[in-house]
Amino acid sequence: MIIGLFTEILSAGGVQRAGRHVAAVVSKFAAERGLACRFLSLNDPQGLHTVRVGLSELSVSGYAHSKSQFVLAALSAAGRQPLLAVALHPHLAPVVAVMRLRSRRFRSIVFAHGIEVWQPLGWPRRLALRCADRVTAPSRDTARHLLSEQGIPPEKIRRLAWGLDPEFEARLRVSVRPPRPLAFPERARIILTVGRWDPAERYKGADTLISALPHVLQAVPDTVLVLIGDGGDRPRLEQLAREHGIADRTRFLYGLTQERLFASYAHCDVFALPSSGEGFGLVFLEAMAHGKPVIGGAHGGIPDVIEDGVTGLLVPHGDIARLSRALESLLVDPARAGEMGARGRERVQTAYTFAQFQSRLTQVMEDVLK
Repeated sequence: MIIGLFTEILSAGGVQRAGRHVAAVVSKFAAERGLACRFLSLNDPQGLHTVRVGLSELSVSGYAHSKSQFVLAALSAAGRQPLLAVALHPHLAPVVAVMRLRSRRFRSIVFAHGIEVWQPLGWPRRLALRCADRVTAPSRDTARHLLSEQGIPPEKIRRLAWGLDPEFEARLRVSVRPPRPLAFPERARIILTVGRWDPAERYKGADTLISALPHVLQAVPDTVLVLIGDGGDRPRLEQLAREHGIADRTRFLYGLTQERLFASYAHCDVFALPSSGEGFGLVFLEAMAHGKPVIGGAHGGIPDVIEDGVTGLLVPHGDIARLSRALESLLVDPARAGEMGARGRERVQTAYTFAQFQSRLTQVMEDVLK
């Protein structure tokens, strides 16, 4: 048996989507070896849920934020003498450690993402993380923090870059371009950003994009900034746009279907997320897969995804002047933007498909089970 532990898997977000991808690969890995799987999610609604990832359907048990029920379920599963346990967040490492009270035979993999390991964890979590057989990192920067901040032995760390979603890849294979979103004015130059606009995630830099837009409009007056996502910080961002006098040049979209999000990527001119804290940045892959030039913060795991001056541009977080110049340079030079976008698409196709992610994770699991 293989046990999967998740903080959350059903909702939107990069960590949740990564969890779904891992669950799909683990499920296939187990089926090919005649093993059962059990997936447990701490924060998803109570009960049994079905999750679809590409052509795969997975069953996940949710525990509605009940830590006691979640831990009891994990202990019960450990009593069935599993071969492997995977935990999709460092905060779940102590649960894996507790499971060893029931069974010491299984191997374990804990998945790190980014910002959550950039400062030392509390000693129980840090100790439990060190006890894992493998700890994965999606970028060189996250791997460095696992070494320096968490004290993970280097021989336990494995680089594991994420990949595109299978459903997203299927849409890319359709030759017909989706219709232009109604929120995208005709003949406007579109800067697109995608994220979750929560107060705790201001590091993503949406406010910096809004502050840069007045400068961009001086050089490219037909520019519109489209912000896709929702959260408690959205009202502040909307107010910031009004204060800058650019409310009519911004569009806040939320609750979009995957089809509308896909169309938004297809019809934007530049994708930008000048974040200071991305552990990787799946949204960059999605924009690059559409052949779009991307602008990201020169921090965290983003430089692993964006090759500065080749597939996109990197700017220091919070530097409005540099961000404005980067945006202007791509909007006024479609040929250069197109070349960057083409190189980005090629990079995704050669390194970041779901099949390549599946191969990388399968290798990690085979390695830990030797």
